[in-house]
Amino acid sequence: MDIDFTKSPDGLVPVIVQHAITARVLMLGYMNAQAIEQTQKSGKVTFFSRSKNRLWTKGETSGNFLNLKSMHVDCDRDTILLKAVPVGPVCHNGTDTCFTDEPESGLLFLAKLEAVIKKRKEQPSEESYTSQLFAKGINKVAQKVGEEAVELVIEAKDHNDDLFLGEAADLFYHYMILLRAKGFGLNDVVKVLEERHR
Repeated sequence: MDIDFTKSPDGLVPVIVQHAITARVLMLGYMNAQAIEQTQKSGKVTFFSRSKNRLWTKGETSGNFLNLKSMHVDCDRDTILLKAVPVGPVCHNGTDTCFTDEPESGLLFLAKLEAVIKKRKEQPSEESYTSQLFAKGINKVAQKVGEEAVELVIEAKDHNDDLFLGEAADLFYHYMILLRAKGFGLNDVVKVLEERHR
């Protein structure tokens, strides 16, 4: 990355962290060349902490890491836009973003829901419908998606918006389970759509 560190007397550049899925602004930090190198090497976002005067990997004590997805430099080569997927709250106050007055988008809820589905697969619970469905295997999950798709089509032919939206939600939820069962997430599908759009 061609970054101009000379514009700052301390050799640091500001880094805006954005949620890779929802595009919500999460936080602002600072990086030097070593922090960028460590971030790219580990896949975990690492800043240069001005208060600690050292490299600091976000989540190193809390476990709330920022998993790097992409890194972009602005036109002046002195600011970085970093896209990441957070593991847990981002702010030290326990909120999802350091900018608490920013309105939450519906896409942020999907990211939370996706995290719950992933957890239900990796840490099964006997009380969880989602865990039970995962346990039945890929054929059952795929069958369930097919059933929900048929139910949505049936409701689309009628004029009850509540039932239609309910079936749409059921299909979308089971679709997310199927993606996770195959080892993918919504962001993988978005990448395919982005490639097709080009």
